[in-house]
Parts: sequence; structure tokens; C-alpha cells
Amino acid sequence: MDGDALAAARKRVLAGGAEKYHAANAAKGKLFARERISLLVDEGTFVEDGLYANSLADGLPADGVITGFARIDGRDVCVMANDSTVKAGSWGARTVEKIVRIIERAYRDSVPMIYLVDSAGARITDQVDLFPGRRGAGKIFHSQVRASGAIPQVCALFGPSAAGGAYIPAFCDVVAMVEGNASMYLGSDRMVEMVTGEKTTLEAMGGARVHCTESGVGHFLCKTEREALDVVRTYLSYLPSNWTQQPPAASATDSSGVDLGGLVPASERQAFDMRRYVKGLVDKDSFFEIQALWARELTIGFARLNGEVVGVVGNNSMFKGGVLFVDSADKATRFVQLCDAFNVPLLFLTDVPGFMVGTAVEKQGIIRHGAKMITAISEATVPKICVVVRKAYGAGLYAMAGPGFDPDATIALPTAKIAVMGAEAAVNAVYANKIAAIEDPDERAAFVAERRAEYERDIDIMRLASELVVDTVVEPADLRAELVRRFAAARGKDRSFSRRRHGVTPV
Repeated sequence: MDGDALAAARKRVLAGGAEKYHAANAAKGKLFARERISLLVDEGTFVEDGLYANSLADGLPADGVITGFARIDGRDVCVMANDSTVKAGSWGARTVEKIVRIIERAYRDSVPMIYLVDSAGARITDQVDLFPGRRGAGKIFHSQVRASGAIPQVCALFGPSAAGGAYIPAFCDVVAMVEGNASMYLGSDRMVEMVTGEKTTLEAMGGARVHCTESGVGHFLCKTEREALDVVRTYLSYLPSNWTQQPPAASATDSSGVDLGGLVPASERQAFDMRRYVKGLVDKDSFFEIQALWARELTIGFARLNGEVVGVVGNNSMFKGGVLFVDSADKATRFVQLCDAFNVPLLFLTDVPGFMVGTAVEKQGIIRHGAKMITAISEATVPKICVVVRKAYGAGLYAMAGPGFDPDATIALPTAKIAVMGAEAAVNAVYANKIAAIEDPDERAAFVAERRAEYERDIDIMRLASELVVDTVVEPADLRAELVRRFAAARGKDRSFSRRRHGVTPV
């Protein structure tokens, strides 16, 4: 092949599919896969592998997937991007091989792996070549699992991720989904109707809003593709390139100057927004919330304290009173494991009535899901600090890295209460029969008030501090400085946990 022929072949491949498919994507607000890569990575750094995959076939430029390596903010990364202008981004045998090879390279080179997904799934006509073999589609997922926790894996989903292909996002650390275009589903709406008789739509069954608000498979609901790419870039800025490195530090900045004490109501019955509390505590504008629309009773995300990355887990009483449910337990579990994998210290901000009770949650397995959360807290060996902001009742104290779970410190604010349950519930539980037997309303009210006062004295935070249940009690204005010092002191801690291969997680 002469130079002109090679240049022509290269031009055809770089153009992707037919113009009508480009036009159809543009009408939906979708960018060309190569443009997505250009917007994401540092200019001029992308080096492509497998450009001429399946080049002898007609109409299959690069076999519908673009793979290679580049830099983001000066750091090496590996990238794969489905080209939906080529047979809707579907997979053929060479597609699968390219995806497997780039994941293997990311793992070998210990650099983050980025998935820009927009794929209709496997080409059924090519199933024998791509599906069952040792280097078939299953090898993609095996490679992702092997890389999990070793390197960051992040997915931006711009269109469908269908059938088995839906597991690529599922095995990533986080998934950003573009509302209106992105979807994940194991079976199409037609298949669902055929198998179950249910009539539905792809959007109702597996659209971006469904997965970011109901299923929890999605982490960020984005309005545009550029916003999704910004999420990928920002997410990686808080993490090291691999599990052996520390998170990248930044220049220290002050907090926003919010009066933290003024944010917490005196009455535990009155809700407050833990997100505002976090933003007032950490470096200004550094809080990066994850899964903001799902299981909102728990707030999680990355932030910086004096320039250093921390992972924040906080109960948010604005939603369901901050009670822990099945979904919030799962949300915490995954985030704690993520932080522990990539050496991100954990800050727990506790204001929790406990786990939800009742028939519905018991049938959902609240005990099992709660045990899973407590397992993750126990196994996390990064520096952990528990701050009891207001209440820590029942097993909620345990799930938020309370004193029995080897936190590097348990810090209480003057508003803190630690108990099996709240005073009102405790008095009713212990004295229900006696209260019911008192006929005079004033006498009954006085009896209840006296018992409540006794209970409050029993769990007084200074008493707990005197018995070393908590390590210190600090004023809200002093909390930030206290955390900065304690996290710095814990940075070199021994991270061994148990003599074993791995535990048996109560999934």
C-alpha cells in the first residue's frame, strides 16, 4: 500500500460511520466519539491503538470502538470510547479484543481506565466469534473485576449500554449518565414484553434518571455530554492513579466561614442539611458529592481538608430523618470500599437515629445490608474519624465508625448524644405500663419529664468523655482544626487488619 492509499484509509477510519448517523446523533445532542476524547484529555496526548481493526470489512471503521492512552491534567490514563455511528456502537470480535487489551494495559501500567460508553451491545450475527471464548466478552468483565480497587475505573454513559454491555458501567467505580440519551438495561423493552408481558419503555426501565434516583447504578445525572466529561475529570482529580499511591494534594484553602454551630438545631426533632455542614467544614468549594439523588438520607463525597483529600460520609436528617435504609447502607458500603482501596481517609459526620425498622425493610434484608455496611467500616484501614454531630443511636453508631470500630478518633460536639435510643423512646420502652397506670395527666407528665431527665443525665456527653467513650469534645468552631491535626497524625498508620485471604461479606 502506498502513502496515498494509507492516508485515504486512515481518513475513512477517523471519519467513523456514515454521515446520516452523525447527523442523527447531533440531533440528539450527542458528540462524535473522537470529539468526546478530545474534550476529555489533554490536547495532543491521545495515542490510538487498533485504529485499523477489522479494516478489511465494509462499513466497520475501527470495528466501532476507539481505544488508546492519553493524559488528563498531566497524568496518564487509558480510554475506550464506543463509536455509535458504526452499527450503533455494537460489539464484534475485534471490538471485544480491543476493549480487553486496553483494560489489560491500564492494569499493567497502573493508570486509570476511562470508559466512554454508547453501545447497543453485542452483534448477534457475530456471537460465536465474540461471546463464548477465552477472549470473548466475558473477558472484559473479568478484566474489570481484576482491576477494581487497583486502578480507578470511571464511566461516562452517553447512549445505551445494553444487555451484557450494561455490566461495563456496573463494574466501574462511578457512572455519569446523560439525561435523555443514556440508558442501561439487560433486556430491551421488546424483550421484556415478550418474556414477562410487561409493556414499558427504555427510558422508564433503564433511563438515566431511573438509575441515578432509584436503582443507584448511576452516580451523576448530567444535562449534557460536556458536563459528564467534566465529572470524569473532576472525579479523577481526587484519586491517585493506582492503589499504591496517595491521593493528590492541592493548595490548602480556608473553609467558607459558615457558623457550624448555628447550622445544628438544638432539638433533635428538627432537621438540618448535612451538605451545608460539610461545605462549611471543608476547604471552600472542594466538596464533590457523589450519588446526590439516590438514598439522600446519607450524604457521601470527596472533599479537601487543608488541601488533603478526605471521603465524607454524613447522615442527612433532611431526608427520611437521616435513618439508614437498605439503599443508604449499600451507598455507604461502596463508597467506604472505594476510599479504602485508594487510600482516601474517611470522615464520618454522625446524626443518625439508627436503622429503619418494620416489615417492609425486614423483607428487603435490612439486617443483611446493615451488616454489609458495618463490614465495610470494619475492614477499612485508612485513617477514620467519627464526629458525633448530634445523635448516634443504636446500631447507627456502629455503622458510622463508632468507638468499637477502631476509628483513629471519636470526636463529639457539645450537641452530641450517644445512646441505644432517644430519651422519649427509652422512657416509653422501660416505663410504658407505669405511665399508662397514672391517671392524673399532670402527674403523668411530671413522671415522664423526671424519667427523661434521668436518662439525659445518664448519657450526658461529658460523662461519656470522662469514661473515654469519646476521645474529646470540641466546639464546632474548633472542629476543622482538630480534624486537620488528627488526620495528619494518622497518615502513617499501620493498615493491616486480619490474617486471612478475604472475609465472607454478608451481601
